Amino acid sequence: MADRGTVATGSHSDDVAALVAQYARLPAGAPVRLAKPTSNLFRFRAPSAGPGLDVGRFDRVLEVDTANRTAQVQGMATYEQIVDALLPSGHIPLVVPQLKTITLGGAVAGLGIESTSFRSGLPHESVRELEILTGSGEVVRARPDNEHAELFRGFPNSYGTLGYSLRLEIELERVHPYVRLEHVRFGTARECADAIAQICRDRSYDGRPVDFLDGTVFSARDQYLTIGSYVDEAPFTSDYTGQQIYYRSIPQRRTDYLTTHDYLWRWDTDWFWCSRAFGAQHPVVRRFWPQRYRRSDVYRRIVAWDRRHAVTDRLAVLRGRGVNEPVIQDVEIPVDRLPEFLEFFHRDIGISPVWLCPVQLRDAKGWPLYPMDPDELYVNVGFWSTVPLRRGEAPGRHNRAIERVVTELDGHKSLYSNSYFTEEEFWRLYNQPAYQRLKERYDPQRRLPGLYEKCVREK
Repeated sequence: MADRGTVATGSHSDDVAALVAQYARLPAGAPVRLAKPTSNLFRFRAPSAGPGLDVGRFDRVLEVDTANRTAQVQGMATYEQIVDALLPSGHIPLVVPQLKTITLGGAVAGLGIESTSFRSGLPHESVRELEILTGSGEVVRARPDNEHAELFRGFPNSYGTLGYSLRLEIELERVHPYVRLEHVRFGTARECADAIAQICRDRSYDGRPVDFLDGTVFSARDQYLTIGSYVDEAPFTSDYTGQQIYYRSIPQRRTDYLTTHDYLWRWDTDWFWCSRAFGAQHPVVRRFWPQRYRRSDVYRRIVAWDRRHAVTDRLAVLRGRGVNEPVIQDVEIPVDRLPEFLEFFHRDIGISPVWLCPVQLRDAKGWPLYPMDPDELYVNVGFWSTVPLRRGEAPGRHNRAIERVVTELDGHKSLYSNSYFTEEEFWRLYNQPAYQRLKERYDPQRRLPGLYEKCVREK
């Protein structure tokens, strides 16, 4: 690929003009929603009435500038599409979230994370420019140094309540062909947290540079950090898209090698470990489950169907069991307080495995709607399962307990799934004054939902 070249054809400006015209035709006062084929949110709600805003055409990588390591990408392009376009030239975005159908616009408006986040922060921190269709129907270019700088800073964690990203200019990094993995076991959460802090500080482990870092907690006495380093050659490569399952290899192999492509999608084939709920990890079932359907978006569609029809809950009642509460969350905990959180989690929630992903912001100014401390190293703790409810317990009990503990530990909770905050709590945590200023400027007619209404109230 040349230093500067187009990867997709077609006129982006024509796409924008058509979308603005479509937005203008939507009835005043009618709820505005995006018409898109995939979602990685876990707020399952009844479909909105009326037509959606068709953003399906905004799914291309428009241009790649390998000399300056930047790319122009439309907001609905999935990371699978982006990686496919960039990897042949030896480049990827600085942070590639772990699921293939997460879109670039979704990762910026709703946050994203992966094992480069200890050195590259969150996906929105490598965005140089945002082209946004605002709630007022205007298209603006927001940069950190122009008249829309406040929108640029406030767009992350706004979840489409201020507008929709149409095009983003993002930074890229050079990659090597392979990733060497080392799985290191720790017997206590304190030992694990201390190792995370040291590795993130030194950017090395056992004399090797560290390019990727995440972890898997199997129990209170069994946690692993997976330390990844780029390499140009590999003595072998593993394949976890077939019968073998990636997370099960972690306690079994001290050292492993993957192609960079397979490393980026190591979690997608089995949706971390969640495919076990559908039987997809059983050797016989797996043999007959087509490989092209072993991917996160397929599993999510199954969950969405089940939630819509309450099949699992109805079967549980018929069998005389209580219903289960979905506990699907990602939370950021200061690294020093990670052992406290895991102690609570093992005792009161009991889900395993649990994912760990260190993150530290790149930008010292921070991001007002998700006010992490730029000087603090956090660990994202991800858990995605169900927890039984005892007779008489209301749904939300376990999620609410997690929210309380996260707040007590000076942590933060991502809003892609159901939340149970009171309105007062929510706005204290997510910066109501900054959000209201942006809402009044960019969506004065309130054509788009409010952040609290969208992320909490609409269940």
